[in-house]
Amino acid sequence: MNLDGKSAIVTGAGGGIGRAIALGMACAGARVAVADIDSRAAAETVSMIDASAASESIAITADVGDVEQIDQMVATAVQRFGRLDVMVNNAGVTRRAYVMDLTEEDFDRINRVNFKGVFFGLQRAAREMIPRREGVIVNIASIAGRGFGGASNVIYAGTKGGVIALTKLAARQLAQHNLNVNAVCPGHTDTALAGANLVKRAEQKGITVEEERAERVQDVPLRRFNEPADIADTVVFLASPAARNITGQSINVDGGIITS
Repeated sequence: MNLDGKSAIVTGAGGGIGRAIALGMACAGARVAVADIDSRAAAETVSMIDASAASESIAITADVGDVEQIDQMVATAVQRFGRLDVMVNNAGVTRRAYVMDLTEEDFDRINRVNFKGVFFGLQRAAREMIPRREGVIVNIASIAGRGFGGASNVIYAGTKGGVIALTKLAARQLAQHNLNVNAVCPGHTDTALAGANLVKRAEQKGITVEEERAERVQDVPLRRFNEPADIADTVVFLASPAARNITGQSINVDGGIITS
């Protein structure tokens, strides 16, 4: 899974899964544009890359819910690296909420980042890749988009289902330009965001966080949650020549919860 000479953008790379993906890309040899709405977090990821990989990286502050900022993000990366080979649309938001407690503000916020941001990130990246007839786009969805009952909320699940459908159709339409488009669907992954959801669940049930975690692990056939690196390894594989004939797929990384 060698990415030497490749240039990549990873959105939401200031922490969690996005940070792990950026580090994985860099360790595989890619030059990485670390994009995040939090400029300090993006800079921290770049520092980690500098310390662990002999790869060039830059931090870009970008809100992927803003199309102009997506355009500037891609333009900055291309100006720095000369080309764009891999686009990873990872940035996402959510909150734990019952269906009847969700608001219009929740709907607009979650869709703005999780679906609008992915679509326009994909489209802008494809504009760079089509003339060269080469490129890989990886969208981070979720098993929530496949109907997983443990989703943080129904709006989040809807956006991730949309990303899965978007990935399938975009892959078909962009295949004529020799572009690969795939999605990765994580299950429960040990990140700060997932940890906050775990705390919320425990509070709602009146049990400890440890008890809630043990209960949820029982739903995972492999009896373990993802580490961010589990997602990163899958993304690096999809970005590599080893996956050159894989497109239009949504790959579950969830310890066996969803098997279709």
